[in-house]
Amino acid sequence: MIALVDTNVVLDVMLSREPFFADSAAVLAAVERSRCQGLLGATAVTTIHYIAGRVVGYEASLKRIAQLMSIFGVAAVNRSVLDAAIGRKMQDFEDAVFHEAALQAGADCIVTRNVKDFAGAIIPVYLPRQFLGMLE
Repeated sequence: MIALVDTNVVLDVMLSREPFFADSAAVLAAVERSRCQGLLGATAVTTIHYIAGRVVGYEASLKRIAQLMSIFGVAAVNRSVLDAAIGRKMQDFEDAVFHEAALQAGADCIVTRNVKDFAGAIIPVYLPRQFLGMLE
Protein backbone atom coordinates (compact mmCIF):
# COMPACT_ATOMS: atom_id res chain seq x y z
CA MET A 1 0.00 0.00 0.00
CA ILE A 2 1.23 3.48 -0.90
CA ALA A 3 0.07 6.30 1.36
CA LEU A 4 0.58 10.01 1.06
CA VAL A 5 1.08 11.18 4.65
CA ASP A 6 -0.25 14.66 5.31
CA THR A 7 1.78 17.44 6.89
CA ASN A 8 -0.16 17.38 10.17
CA VAL A 9 0.71 13.72 10.82
CA VAL A 10 4.44 14.37 10.42
CA LEU A 11 4.31 17.49 12.57
CA ASP A 12 2.50 15.56 15.31
CA VAL A 13 5.60 13.39 15.58
CA MET A 14 8.27 16.04 15.08
CA LEU A 15 6.70 18.34 17.67
CA SER A 16 5.39 15.62 20.02
CA ARG A 17 1.86 17.00 19.74
CA GLU A 18 -0.57 15.30 22.09
CA PRO A 19 -2.99 13.59 21.94
CA PHE A 20 -2.02 12.77 18.34
CA PHE A 21 1.59 11.69 18.81
CA ALA A 22 1.13 7.93 19.35
CA ASP A 23 -1.00 7.20 16.28
CA SER A 24 1.02 9.51 14.04
CA ALA A 25 4.30 8.00 15.26
CA ALA A 26 2.93 4.53 14.52
CA VAL A 27 2.18 5.61 10.92
CA LEU A 28 5.74 6.85 10.47
CA ALA A 29 7.07 3.66 12.05
CA ALA A 30 5.00 1.58 9.60
CA VAL A 31 6.68 3.42 6.73
CA GLU A 32 10.11 3.03 8.30
CA ARG A 33 9.55 -0.71 8.82
CA SER A 34 8.35 -1.09 5.20
CA ARG A 35 4.85 -2.18 6.19
CA CYS A 36 3.72 0.34 3.58
CA GLN A 37 5.30 2.86 1.27
CA GLY A 38 5.03 6.47 2.41
CA LEU A 39 5.00 9.62 0.35
CA LEU A 40 5.20 13.24 1.35
CA GLY A 41 3.91 16.03 -0.84
CA ALA A 42 6.89 18.00 -2.14
CA THR A 43 5.51 21.24 -0.75
CA ALA A 44 4.89 19.60 2.63
CA VAL A 45 8.61 19.16 3.19
CA THR A 46 9.26 22.90 3.20
CA THR A 47 6.18 23.56 5.33
CA ILE A 48 7.28 20.93 7.85
CA HIS A 49 10.75 22.48 8.02
CA TYR A 50 9.36 25.99 8.44
CA ILE A 51 6.96 25.08 11.26
CA ALA A 52 9.30 22.65 13.04
CA GLY A 53 12.24 25.03 12.69
CA ARG A 54 10.36 27.68 14.65
CA VAL A 55 9.88 25.21 17.51
CA VAL A 56 12.99 23.01 17.56
CA GLY A 57 15.42 25.26 15.70
CA TYR A 58 16.72 25.36 12.15
CA GLU A 59 19.46 22.73 12.44
CA ALA A 60 17.36 20.26 14.45
CA SER A 61 14.57 20.63 11.92
CA LEU A 62 16.94 19.98 9.00
CA LYS A 63 18.21 16.86 10.74
CA ARG A 64 14.65 15.59 11.13
CA ILE A 65 13.87 16.41 7.50
CA ALA A 66 16.90 14.35 6.45
CA GLN A 67 15.58 11.44 8.53
CA LEU A 68 12.17 11.75 6.87
CA MET A 69 13.75 11.82 3.42
CA SER A 70 15.54 8.56 4.18
CA ILE A 71 12.24 6.71 4.63
CA PHE A 72 9.68 8.60 2.52
CA GLY A 73 9.28 9.08 -1.19
CA VAL A 74 8.14 12.43 -2.55
CA ALA A 75 4.97 13.09 -4.50
CA ALA A 76 5.79 15.77 -7.05
CA VAL A 77 3.99 19.07 -7.16
CA ASN A 78 4.29 20.21 -10.75
CA ARG A 79 2.17 21.99 -13.37
CA SER A 80 0.03 18.93 -14.00
CA VAL A 81 -0.73 18.51 -10.27
CA LEU A 82 -1.54 22.20 -9.85
CA ASP A 83 -3.79 22.29 -12.92
CA ALA A 84 -5.68 19.23 -11.69
CA ALA A 85 -5.99 20.75 -8.19
CA ILE A 86 -7.52 23.91 -9.62
CA GLY A 87 -10.23 21.77 -11.19
CA ARG A 88 -10.81 19.62 -8.08
CA LYS A 89 -13.80 20.77 -6.07
CA MET A 90 -12.27 20.85 -2.60
CA GLN A 91 -12.58 23.51 0.09
CA ASP A 92 -8.84 23.97 0.58
CA PHE A 93 -6.46 24.38 -2.35
CA GLU A 94 -3.49 22.89 -0.46
CA ASP A 95 -5.50 19.75 0.23
CA ALA A 96 -6.52 19.60 -3.43
CA VAL A 97 -2.84 19.83 -4.39
CA PHE A 98 -1.94 16.99 -2.00
CA HIS A 99 -4.81 14.91 -3.36
CA GLU A 100 -3.70 15.38 -6.95
CA ALA A 101 -0.04 14.78 -6.06
CA ALA A 102 -1.11 11.54 -4.37
CA LEU A 103 -3.09 10.44 -7.43
CA GLN A 104 -0.32 11.23 -9.88
CA ALA A 105 2.26 9.47 -7.69
CA GLY A 106 0.14 6.30 -7.61
CA ALA A 107 -0.85 6.52 -3.93
CA ASP A 108 -3.62 4.23 -2.73
CA CYS A 109 -4.73 6.60 0.03
CA ILE A 110 -4.06 9.72 2.07
CA VAL A 111 -3.39 9.64 5.82
CA THR A 112 -4.39 12.82 7.65
CA ARG A 113 -6.01 14.09 10.81
CA ASN A 114 -8.24 16.32 8.68
CA VAL A 115 -10.34 13.78 6.80
CA LYS A 116 -13.21 16.23 6.35
CA ASP A 117 -10.91 18.60 4.47
CA PHE A 118 -10.56 15.97 1.75
CA ALA A 119 -14.28 15.78 0.94
CA GLY A 120 -14.49 15.06 -2.77
CA ALA A 121 -11.37 12.91 -2.80
CA ILE A 122 -11.44 9.99 -5.23
CA ILE A 123 -8.98 7.90 -3.23
CA PRO A 124 -9.61 6.81 0.37
CA VAL A 125 -8.64 9.22 3.13
CA TYR A 126 -7.92 7.80 6.58
CA LEU A 127 -7.21 8.99 10.07
CA PRO A 128 -3.89 7.59 11.33
CA ARG A 129 -5.65 5.03 13.55
CA GLN A 130 -7.89 3.88 10.67
CA PHE A 131 -4.86 3.49 8.41
CA LEU A 132 -3.01 1.44 11.01
CA GLY A 133 -6.06 -0.82 11.27
CA MET A 134 -5.94 -1.35 7.51
CA LEU A 135 -2.32 -2.48 7.78
CA GLU A 136 -3.15 -5.17 10.36
